[in-house]
Amino acid sequence: MELFDHLFRSEEVEKIFSSRACLQAMLEFEAALARAEARAGVIPSSAATAIAAKCKAESFDIAALAKAAKLAGNLALPLVKALTTAVAQSDKDAARYIHWGATSQDAIDTGTVLQLREALKLIANDLDGLATGLSKLATKHRSTIVVGRTWMQQALPTTFGAKVAGWLDALTRHRQRLQETQRRVLVLQFGGAVGTRAALGNQGAEVAKILADELRLELPALPWHSHRDRFVEVATTLGLCVGTLGKIARDIALHSQTEIAEISEPSAEGRGGSSTMPHKRNPVTSAAVLSAAARVPGLVSTMLSAMPQEHERGLGGWHAEWETLPDIVRLTAGALHQMAETAPRLEIDAERMKQNLEMTRGLIYAEAVTMALAKEIGKADAHKLVEAACGRTMKQRRHFREVLADDAQISKHITQGALAELFDAHNYLGEAESFVDQVVAHAAKSSGSKH
Repeated sequence: MELFDHLFRSEEVEKIFSSRACLQAMLEFEAALARAEARAGVIPSSAATAIAAKCKAESFDIAALAKAAKLAGNLALPLVKALTTAVAQSDKDAARYIHWGATSQDAIDTGTVLQLREALKLIANDLDGLATGLSKLATKHRSTIVVGRTWMQQALPTTFGAKVAGWLDALTRHRQRLQETQRRVLVLQFGGAVGTRAALGNQGAEVAKILADELRLELPALPWHSHRDRFVEVATTLGLCVGTLGKIARDIALHSQTEIAEISEPSAEGRGGSSTMPHKRNPVTSAAVLSAAARVPGLVSTMLSAMPQEHERGLGGWHAEWETLPDIVRLTAGALHQMAETAPRLEIDAERMKQNLEMTRGLIYAEAVTMALAKEIGKADAHKLVEAACGRTMKQRRHFREVLADDAQISKHITQGALAELFDAHNYLGEAESFVDQVVAHAAKSSGSKH
């Protein structure tokens, strides 16, 4: 569905998972295998040169390979056959050594790892960019007061910077998870028929070591054909990341509702309009990100469900990964790229945030009053008196501060001057501002530790 690619996908990551790029990744395995075996003395150097020269995806008929894969059960079989034919046209002897000692899953899994290496690098870059943008946004609005909401209702004052710091703190954890995941997943898959490399005799370990070096991948302790935790870790790590992106998108969308109107996505020609209502300014990035947040969890579930694979080669479970994992990566990349472009440029209406603080006619300060009164008469009695005052405020549609001032039981413990201080939001922010400082500093430190 190319019509939706720009809405839900990242152009650069899409290139990595194109049909041609998938073929090229598998061909890179085949070329590197031939070079490694030549270096180990398993096959002639001339054969490796001839094989590598033909490992160009543009030389292969994608449609024909796709049709053949239906009968073969995987893409590697027809690809190896087509590569053998191509090499034989110029060097029949070299064609004998193609795919020597390997199995289809070696080519497919290692090809996927090579694709993941490039895709996760781009995702990490967008994560870094989003984190940098949110750090600046949190710092700028460190003291911008906004209503904190619980259960979709106004609760207490906080700062918009503290809200953004919450987003940033989660993203910092995702950056750390992704770094760890990359270290574990960027490994070679090379085991031959049942993971013993028996076809290479006593040279299997040497070939594997050289092959890993050729592809710039880590060499695992043993082949992992039916142990899929590495790929599933990629899926779950990205699933967590998309969940946080969805949380950010949900917050933005709620803040941009007409009745709240505290945040808007950046405006641009043709962005967020309606086909029939000229006044509309829809949060289009939030919509795209929330779409990914709705789709990715099911795909992650598929990856988890496919983990119990049979014996030394899975039947169906392995196959279930082929489209699922790339879809998770692509959807994550698209959502992240959209959010990385949008979140740092959010339009913040601090005046509207200030106005919304008074929407409940002062009830947002009820906890502050309760805690002040509790120091004089105890928490339970204070809560009872303030709760009754809240009820009168709503019933009489008066300002909470006036109701409190008229209550003799309360006013004898809290002076008018003290009451005025309690109704100043700046005096009831707790540690909101210091949280911003801590999170921004931690994010900067985490970024620096990567390099």
